[in-house]
Amino acid sequence: MTTPSEQKMRAAIAARDSNFDGRFFYGVITTGVFCRPSCASRPARPENLRFFSTAEAALAAGFRPCERCQPTDLIPGLSRLVGVARFIESHADERLSLAALARKMDLSPSRFQRVFKAAFGVSPKSYQDAARMRRFKTALKDGDDVTGAIFAAGFGSVSRVYGEATRNIGMTPKAYRAGGAGESIAYACRDTALGPLLMAATKRGVCFAQFGEDEQGLLEQLQAEFPKAKLSASPAQDAFELDAWVEALNAHITRGAPRPDQPLDLRGTAFQIRVWRFLLSVREGEVLSYSELAERIGKPTAARAVASACAVNRIGVLVPCHRVLRSDGGLGGYRWGLERKRVLLDAERSRQAASK
Repeated sequence: MTTPSEQKMRAAIAARDSNFDGRFFYGVITTGVFCRPSCASRPARPENLRFFSTAEAALAAGFRPCERCQPTDLIPGLSRLVGVARFIESHADERLSLAALARKMDLSPSRFQRVFKAAFGVSPKSYQDAARMRRFKTALKDGDDVTGAIFAAGFGSVSRVYGEATRNIGMTPKAYRAGGAGESIAYACRDTALGPLLMAATKRGVCFAQFGEDEQGLLEQLQAEFPKAKLSASPAQDAFELDAWVEALNAHITRGAPRPDQPLDLRGTAFQIRVWRFLLSVREGEVLSYSELAERIGKPTAARAVASACAVNRIGVLVPCHRVLRSDGGLGGYRWGLERKRVLLDAERSRQAASK
């Protein structure tokens, strides 16, 4: 059965038409919840709706099932799978075997592994690791020492967490807690369709990607951002693929190549990092307002703080703060100039239109 047109989906939601239940699902970006068309919840503003052909697609996009209309009940077994996922989150600090989780679904371990990954995009182990890492970062932000945070999150050993935390936080735990001072940073500069771009990276990922008028001015900005770091121009063999990363981002900006999925070394306050990480989930061609972004991260009164976090973002395009607009649809601000923001948005809209 094909997905209805957007006009029909909007009409079905307005009429709460149960005939469309199962044919599509809709998410509300201000709440992070997705529903079936007949849901009796208070209507959302039309611009806050996102449409999905399946419940699995809504889950994969980061929306959670509505507790009122229970949209996952329409998919055999999916509501039970969501229950298992919630169990994993609440027991992330415990040792959970694949066999024990599979028994909750009355499935073999191999079958459960396939079903879980199909629904959530990751294996049960990766899902638990991510939940455990969230606890670890929360403990660090709340002021725990590194060792205490490691055991509070359920990692069980100091040696185990370092490799995993580096991949997920973008820096070592002590550097994360101390603000990343004292790092060695390599940089490279390229001309792009948006002007000169300077990208810099630590061993863990990109920490700086900014546009400017010339390389010297950009290098001065990098030095101002990281005054205690050791900076060096990037020879490709010693800079952890930095030159390739710059070329990939340039290809995205100049020729419309896919946005590169590069490791990032995010540095800022807990609130700023929360904003930047959410921005990583905003897909090309989509936009939202500062107030909507504040709602989505659970801080509905923090629209101004969200705007400030966007304004101090050091990693242009890769952390897509250009997709955040004013509530009236105006461009708002952009650290690298409104013309660059307009060019990025127009290019993304054109690519989205061409792909339909």
